[in-house]
Formats: sequence, structure tokens, C-alpha cells
Amino acid sequence: MALQENLQSSLRLEIERKQRQYGYTLSKLSKLSGINHGHLSDIFRGNRPMTIGQLDALAVVFGQSPGWLYQLYVDECFTNERVSRPRVMRYLIRCAEIGEQSCVEQVVSKLLDNRKNVDILFSVAEKLFESGKRKESIPFYQFVVDSEKDSHSDRFVISQYRLFRAMQGENMEENWRAIIRFEPYRNRLPENYQLDGLLHLANACFMLQEWKKVEKYADELRSLAMRVYQEELSKRKNGKICGPLRTERHLVVYYGQGFLAKGVALQMQGLYREAKLYVKGYADLGWFELLDGTGYREVEKFKIWAKANSYTYDLLMGQTNVLPEYLEFLAKHPEEIPAGLLTIMEAASKYDILINPVLEQYAEEIERFYNYNDQVNISRQYQFRYHKMIYELKNGFISNAIEEILYCLDLSDKLRNQQAFKRCTALFWEYRQQATEKQKRIYHEIIGRYTE
Repeated sequence: MALQENLQSSLRLEIERKQRQYGYTLSKLSKLSGINHGHLSDIFRGNRPMTIGQLDALAVVFGQSPGWLYQLYVDECFTNERVSRPRVMRYLIRCAEIGEQSCVEQVVSKLLDNRKNVDILFSVAEKLFESGKRKESIPFYQFVVDSEKDSHSDRFVISQYRLFRAMQGENMEENWRAIIRFEPYRNRLPENYQLDGLLHLANACFMLQEWKKVEKYADELRSLAMRVYQEELSKRKNGKICGPLRTERHLVVYYGQGFLAKGVALQMQGLYREAKLYVKGYADLGWFELLDGTGYREVEKFKIWAKANSYTYDLLMGQTNVLPEYLEFLAKHPEEIPAGLLTIMEAASKYDILINPVLEQYAEEIERFYNYNDQVNISRQYQFRYHKMIYELKNGFISNAIEEILYCLDLSDKLRNQQAFKRCTALFWEYRQQATEKQKRIYHEIIGRYTE
């Protein structure tokens, strides 16, 4: 108790020292900080605990950087060794936001003297995650995972799920490790989290081009979505009053994505005929009950995607006669142009279709497409340029083809795709005699960067 009083006294003494240094009266300090005069007086007397927001307000008044006196604030969170949940949560969230990790560790160590306080750490993690501070939430979810004894508890498995989500980023190797770590827990989640978890697992594996994994999670997603749908229908038909399903997306999305993701995974393996069979699963979801305004809008999106993918699979199976009709479709649905151009380019490279007029028509869209820097579009750009390279080679435009090889080499390096990088290296080596000196220099620069 004496130590706590000394720390509190030290905190207040430091603030009062600054107050004297600036020559502020209590009224002046109250006005500048926005803290109620009476509250400020009680704080200085030790009759009222200070909030972290009040300490931050005082730091601004005294021109101090964020985190001022945070080390001395810890014991404001505890009274007679009892934790003040609201104060400690706000303090930990603020520490996470400004990177005061040593303060976090100090408080967590004290909290974990009582295992019941794991719930506080989980709540802090959830607040951070839900406010978009996912990286900051990671240590708190990790504290929960390390401290929770029951690996089947909702708190434990939801923490595993959140860690998977928070760890997704630009580093493909880290993304893969996050998938492997979360995968065993996906079926232990509550059903609403399972739906989101499976959808995000499928998307993460799509980014990594793990097509068999995408198929697996798409199958599980489709099955689970139908089971949840039937449960929801049964509840309503039996007159049970229940709130809306707590998921990130409308239920119809999970069902439709189960078919869509399966089809795309098959497409990426060259199984176009099999992929087309799954289009029927999301082409017309109007039969789906429980639809609201959002649900109907999602159904319309699936209709457009189904039409686009039908054209895609027909073209990739060699039915080149659908190209004029597909181009009309793209003109009506410009949001489908990037994916459509990739399909057309791939079909042209396979079936010797001359599409120079199409490339000229969509030159601006292609240029914009090249400027995207996110992983999905870098991958899409690589595929587009790779098929364009094949198209240029088949039509005898060797110099243009070598330019595309160099672009593909650079993109495969950004994607950390070693197989693609080796394939592009071999292609450049095959045509090196016809490369310009500038092209050779660029090639060696990329190779040098790769081997660093």
C-alpha cells in the first residue's frame, strides 16, 4: 500500500512540478486541459484516480510527448490490489497505440497474477482489432493464447482466428505460417466466426496460389453456409425470435463464395469444364430466403460474376466465337474489365486469336492496371504479361516479348514466386541473343537484386 501511495504521489508531484514551472493556477490548468476544476483538485489531493485521457490532456498542456509519465501511471489502474477494469483497458489500449510496450508488459505481468484477468486482455485485443489496429492487437491475443488453459474455449479459438487475420500482410511466408497456425482451430470456432474464418482462409490461400487448399475451404464454406441457412430458416418457421447473424457479410455471400472460390481454384488448375459446373451454384441465388436489401444486392453481384465466368471458361476452352459477345458484356460492366482482359489475353496466347484492336481499345485500362501495387493485382499483372509475352512470341514480335519477360521477372521477384522467377530467367536466356544492350542490363540488375 505504501509503495502504491508513493507512486501515486510521484505522479502527482511530477504534474505539480510542471504546473509550478509554467506558473499555472489550478483554474488556468483546468481551462487549458479541459478537466473539470473540482475533478482536478480531487486528483491532486489523491481523492480521485486519474484517467489516461486526463494525463494525455495534461501532457499536451505542458508540451510533452505522448506517453508522458506513463510508467508512473500503472498503479492508477489498481486500488488495494484490485484492478479497475475500465482504467486498465483504456491504459493498455493507449499504450498499444503509441508503442509503450514496456508499460504493457508491466501491467500484463501484474494482471496475470490472477488468471481471471485474461478476459481483460482479450477485451483489449478485441477493442484494438475492431478499431482497425490489428497489428497492435497481436501481443494481447498472444497473451490470451499463452495464458488460456482451455484450448476449446471461445476466447482461445477466437484469439487464434484474430491472430491469423492480423498477421496477414505483404510477406507471403508469414501469411503461410499464419494459415498453418490457425487451420487446426477453424472448426472449433462459433459458427458465425467459422463462416468468416473459412472465407478468409480461402482468400489467403488464393493469394498464395494454393489451389487445393482453396478448394478444400470452399467446400467447407459451402457446406457450413447451407447448414447455418437451414438452421436460421428453421428458427423463423418455428417462431423463434433471434437477432441477426453476427457475421461480416450477408449469409448469401458465404454460400455463393463457396461455389465461386471452388470454380476459380479449378480454373487456375486448367480444369475449365469442371469449373463451369460450379457457375450454376451462384448464377441465380434469388431462391435464397432471408434476403434483405444488402442480400439482394449481393445476389445481383453473383449474377454478373457468373455471366463473366461463363464467358471466361468458354474462351479458355477454345470457344473463341464468344469473344464479340464477351466484349459487349465488358462494355456494360467496366468493373469486370481487368479480369476480362486477363482472360482474353490468355485465350489469345493459347488459341492464336489476334487481339491487337482489343489491346488498343483498352490501352488506358491496361496502363492503369499496370500501376496497381497490391498483391492481388501484381499477381494478375504477372499473369497478363506472361500470356502477352507468349502472344508476342507467337506473332513474331520478339523485342516486345523480351520486354514482357523482363516485366514478368521483376513481378515474380516482388511476389517471391521462385518457380515463376526461374521460368522467366530461362525464357530470357533462350532469347538473349535478340535482346538489346538495355534489356540485358535490366536483366542483370533484376538478377543482382534477387541474389542479394
